[in-house]
Amino acid sequence: AVTGSTVELGCSAQGDPMPRVQWHKERGDLPWGRHEVDQEHTLRLYAVTPTDAGTYVCTAQSQLGTAAAAALLHV
Repeated sequence: AVTGSTVELGCSAQGDPMPRVQWHKERGDLPWGRHEVDQEHTLRLYAVTPTDAGTYVCTAQSQLGTAAAAALLHV
């Protein structure tokens, strides 16, 4: 990603019951005040900086179990 741009990371989770979806960053926090997660579980990072580079993990959890997917962001 280019410094200052907006990045979107998608995450799709289905099930019955619908799993609870959460995003986190390995070795750090999501950028405070510069991120949001929409109803489709897409993580948006605004005005990215080199410190935002890293691995972002989407975790879906329900009574039936947990699944996770990771995305590596280079800035």
